[in-house]
Parts: sequence; structure tokens; C-alpha cells
Amino acid sequence: MDTYIPRRLGVATAIALSCVLVSACSTTAESSAQGSTPDVVEKPTASGEPAPTPTPERRPYTISFGGDVHFEGVLRSRLDANPRTALGPIAKVLSRSDLAMVNLETAITTGGTKAPGKQYTFRAPASALTALKAAGVDVASMANNHGMDYMESGLADSLAAIRRSKFPIVGVGRNEAEAYKPWRTTVNGNRVAVIGATQVLDSEFIQAWTAAGDKGGLASAKNEARLIQEVRRARKNSDTVIVHLHWGTELQKCPNEAQRGLAPKLVAAGADVVVGGHAHILLGGGYLKNGYVNYGMGNFVFYNSGPETGRTGVLTLTINGRKVLKDQWTPATIQGGVPVPLTGANRQQAVTGWKALRGCTGLAAKPGQGDPEQNG
Repeated sequence: MDTYIPRRLGVATAIALSCVLVSACSTTAESSAQGSTPDVVEKPTASGEPAPTPTPERRPYTISFGGDVHFEGVLRSRLDANPRTALGPIAKVLSRSDLAMVNLETAITTGGTKAPGKQYTFRAPASALTALKAAGVDVASMANNHGMDYMESGLADSLAAIRRSKFPIVGVGRNEAEAYKPWRTTVNGNRVAVIGATQVLDSEFIQAWTAAGDKGGLASAKNEARLIQEVRRARKNSDTVIVHLHWGTELQKCPNEAQRGLAPKLVAAGADVVVGGHAHILLGGGYLKNGYVNYGMGNFVFYNSGPETGRTGVLTLTINGRKVLKDQWTPATIQGGVPVPLTGANRQQAVTGWKALRGCTGLAAKPGQGDPEQNG
């Protein structure tokens, strides 16, 4: 996907203005060729300094979010067969947006030591990053309860794979600063910062998996002060600040107390968008004051999904600066591990159902509204 590259305005316009009279144009051209000072120069500011280069005008852009992605079971077969088609037909939806993001819920390693006592552990080869890139995904978060399923050696492999691929991953790093560091890009003149963190970690792994000081690991939203500090820092030199969180309670349809407590703090600190997942099912989304929050994106590319956990889709936001102008839901169902977009009456019914999920969130359908203390 294309990112915006600012165009620098030339100063040749001044010469063009003098070309109203042919003789004047000829004189100017001769003077310029001889190295003389042109008749028209950049006007100084009141301080005597040249005027700064104009800031590129911002235009609306779109960013699409998908839910939890891993490559277990049948999905590993798809990945091994052809990484470039591993995500199936949903790739067309992701590729239509200026930016796209998912939660990568796996360690990137073929070795490592499995987390002791953990029932479900996920890992995938480095070709998983190729698959995401080929599907139109621009950035992913590994801050989740499976990002270090293969412990420190798996983390080292993951970080090495990320460096080799040059695929942007947030929420994980060789140290605390790197784990909390936002990914930055510019699109349509908008400076975008994306931060990843997890509010969900198995209690026995919190200390071992959390990045702290010089120790590598995951960015933890359990340390609210640290996350809020990073949001405030990003706010200072960004037009849009996005926080991607792993949060919620598995199979619980409404946001839990921890989610509803953290979301308004992040918005108050300067986050414009807060999106996440973990529950394996869809939760509601909408506006919280002037920020936009989605409490649960559900499964996305996932090997084990039933009727409820197989409901998924792509959330596309249209944004200009700090303003989320529009949200759009493209519903899908997971078939053979990959999301297949719905069509016709099934699509419309699914969109209506998705909007209804907002009812227990305290979020609003329009900006400037929404109260986390209310149930909608």
C-alpha cells in the first residue's frame, strides 16, 4: 500500500509569473543563467527567517482492522503451500484500504521451548510475515497472550525474523523501549502512530513475558502508566494515534471492567482509535467522546471456529487527522480457517447484528457522545 510522500513546492513559480511579457521572461532567464539574484525571492517572516516549507494538506485515509491471526492446523498447510494466498479472499478487502492491521497471535519460530504448563501454544515460520504482507497487511501487533508461547528463545527467533522481513510489528521488542515504541507512517499527509500492548497475560508469565528495562518481551497494558506515557508522547508529533490492544474475556459478549476502565484513559491521553480483541467473538465498537473504540475484533485467520467464533469481518475507519469520519463493517465467516466475505441478505443481516453489539458498550454511533459508565 502506498504511503504519502510529501511533495516539495518549487520556487520556479516566481519565474513563470514574470513571463507575462516575453521580453521580461528573456531578461529573467538570462539573469538566472548568469547566476544573478532573481527578481522574486522567498519572503522572510517577521523574524527575518525564510518562510517554512508549506505543510502537506491532510486528506482522509482508510485503515482496516482484522482480528486474531495464527497459522495452526489447516492454516499451516495453506501457509506452506503458498504464503501469498494463505489469507484467502479477505486479502482483497484488506488491500483496498490505505492501511491494514491485524493481531498476530503466534510466535514466529520453528524451534524454541514451549511455555511450561500452557494448554495452547502457537508458532509459525517466518513465511507468516510474507503471508500478511501479500494480503495487504501493513502492520501487526504481537502483544498478546501467545506472542511468547515459545519463551525467550522463541522471542529471539521472532525478533530476528521481523528484522529480516522488514515487516512492521508493534508490541514486542528487545527491550522495554522497543516494545512500546510506535510504528509510524504518513498517509495522505496524516502522520500516523500505532502502538501495541496486551492487557491479557497468563498470571504465571506476566513477569517473564513483559518487556522491562533492558529485558525483551511484550508491551503490557497492565502497566497503564507506561502505556499512557507512550500515548502522550506519540500525541505530540502525530496527527492520528492508534492503540491496538489484546483485551477482553473469552466468549464474553460485553466489554469487561478492565476494558471499560482503560479505554477512556487512553482517549483522554490522546488516542484517537483504540481497537483490539482476544474474546474469540465479536464485541461492539463506536465513539467514546471524540475517540473511536472497538472492544473485540474476534477470530480472523483461525483454525478452530464454530458458529459464534466463526463470525468475523473487517472494520474500516475513514480518518482525517484526529477525526474518525466513518466506520464500516465488512462481515465474513471463517471457512477452512480463513474469512470469506458475506454477500447479499446475509451480509446486510450481519452488518445489522454487528451494530447491535454496541448496546452494552457505552459507546455511541456518532462522535462527541459515548459514556463508558453507561450501557448504551
